Amino acid sequence: MGLIVLAGDKGSPGVTTTSLAMAAVWPRRSLLAECDPHGGDLVYRLPAEHGGPLDPNRGMISLAVSARRGLDPGQLVEHTQRIQGGLDVLVGLGNAEQTAGMTGQWGAVARAFDRYADYPHGADVIADCGRVGPDSPTLELMPQAALVLVVARADAEQVAHARDRVNGLSLRLHANQGSTISGARPPIGVLLIAEPKQAKRIAAQVGDLLSHTAGGAEVLGVIAYDPEGAAALNGRARTRVDKSMLVRSVRETVGNITRRYGLLHAGGLV
Repeated sequence: MGLIVLAGDKGSPGVTTTSLAMAAVWPRRSLLAECDPHGGDLVYRLPAEHGGPLDPNRGMISLAVSARRGLDPGQLVEHTQRIQGGLDVLVGLGNAEQTAGMTGQWGAVARAFDRYADYPHGADVIADCGRVGPDSPTLELMPQAALVLVVARADAEQVAHARDRVNGLSLRLHANQGSTISGARPPIGVLLIAEPKQAKRIAAQVGDLLSHTAGGAEVLGVIAYDPEGAAALNGRARTRVDKSMLVRSVRETVGNITRRYGLLHAGGLV
């Protein structure tokens, strides 16, 4: 599929946990890239495959240095690390100074992410962009994405913010395409975080709301609100994460997405 971008709006909608779970159950080889300009969390949450800590200097910060000299997608592997369980990650920036160092590099990084799956040892890239606003530098990733997913908790305030963010992203990404919303690229979808028993009702209600907005986004999945499962996924509990409601709901959502969109690059089907 190439590059899949996940982002949220105000508050703490669970973008990082959802991104981690999606990358873990993705049907092809995947790379989880921490692109949140406010800083990454994986270095503090999860151990490396060898049991020790992840290296904070090998990831987005080292990639930014390489991008100044030109970035070939095949070089991404030089900046990734593997966590316990076998998932490859690109650890995020640590502070505002490092984020400033990425200025002018996001476009090159986006193009590398989009084509990484075509290279030996490459993968589809799941990019956790954290919260985005109209001035977020990670907006530069989105034109190269195969799919943009806005994550929101299923309460009235968060849904309203998600609707507004979808409209803003659609104006930015689709304004000059001269096509219908259904054919616009990249498509924009919404992932809701809700109590499992409310999933179908919430999805229908929010889907109806979104259908009347300029962005035309659809609800592509409902992620179970499951604090215990989230704790296990992030290494803070010993319960079986693969049986959690969180992972089951993410696996169902990933199935919906891949059935709907197939294997996409930003430029079209592959």
